[in-house]
Amino acid sequence: MKKIVLLVCILCTFNAFSQKVIEEIFSPKLNEKREITIGLPQSYLSNPNKKYPLLVVLDGDYLFDPFQGALNYGGYWDDLPEVIIVGINQNKNNERETDCTVDPNTGLPDEKGNQFFEFIGMELVAYMEKKYRLAPFKIIAGHDITAGFLNFYLYKEKPLFDAYISMSPELPAAMEKNIPDRFNVLEQPIYYYQSTADGDVKKMQARIKELDAELTKIKKPTINYRFDEFKGASHYSLVLHSIPNALYQFFSVYQPISTSEFLEKIVVLPSGYVDYLVNKYTTLEKSLNLKMPIRINDFKAIEAAILKNKAYPEFEKLADLAKKNYPKSMLYDYQMAMMYEKTGDFKKAIRSYQSAFQKEEIGDLTKDMMLDKADELKNQ
Repeated sequence: MKKIVLLVCILCTFNAFSQKVIEEIFSPKLNEKREITIGLPQSYLSNPNKKYPLLVVLDGDYLFDPFQGALNYGGYWDDLPEVIIVGINQNKNNERETDCTVDPNTGLPDEKGNQFFEFIGMELVAYMEKKYRLAPFKIIAGHDITAGFLNFYLYKEKPLFDAYISMSPELPAAMEKNIPDRFNVLEQPIYYYQSTADGDVKKMQARIKELDAELTKIKKPTINYRFDEFKGASHYSLVLHSIPNALYQFFSVYQPISTSEFLEKIVVLPSGYVDYLVNKYTTLEKSLNLKMPIRINDFKAIEAAILKNKAYPEFEKLADLAKKNYPKSMLYDYQMAMMYEKTGDFKKAIRSYQSAFQKEEIGDLTKDMMLDKADELKNQ
């Protein structure tokens, strides 16, 4: 009995974390029902005002779980944002072959391929937008034939997706020329990842490398491009290498300030430590359409840079940022107290620490700590 209860608890915990559901939706474009798998973030129900990026996964039968696992793991360490995933299942009756039908002469979607293209762009994404809280940032991912197919969304004058994960793509005709041509004229920011391996299908690999050679020549700040060729991997095992690399590429700006970022980019600045923090989160909002409060640990990193460089007046600017992000917490008063203490105005520092005592604790800042700091300064 105890084992059964334990198993139920484990399953409930897993389901609460992954929130994975399978649905059937009818597509007028395809004139048939299609099975989709939806994964909601852990915070979706508890945070009703939050919006999430959308990840559309082709070949969802076998790609959904690896993507959800990578996102759950990265989210646990706050390296990756929470994302809503929708996987399109295409392998029960080998639907992927007809879904990706392409005219061999034009290299464009044909017959059911054209219907499937419209199903995603006009029905599936609209369904997800209507039913769930989506942020504007959208990603699409695929492998093999579906990886080649997803590139057709780049052919549109205004691409539907902001980011593309193309793992060992089977490229339709002329695609290695068409994609670079599109990148040269597109104005909106595009994130693009593609991969192959030394054990990949040689015929496909040659064209993938040709496409990479052309994309590498494009030097535009709006194009965020990465290519991986994995050693010792096959056409199938490269997927497990590609997924985290692609996600960490796209969301690199999301990650908290790391030790290397602190040492190599922040502490070496002659000034403007708070400006660096503001710009980091402004870039996050503009590039990924993700708005979030500044992390407490990132506040602490800037505090450390200010202390190391004795740029004490910047504490006032950091305090104003704290009031904007955490108005009920003691962070504002604590940072003002730090400025007064380091500039020798102990009376104002004591008052600020005492004021902090009356506010909500945050991070590693506690009421006892504020009283102790005020008492230390009184003794001085």
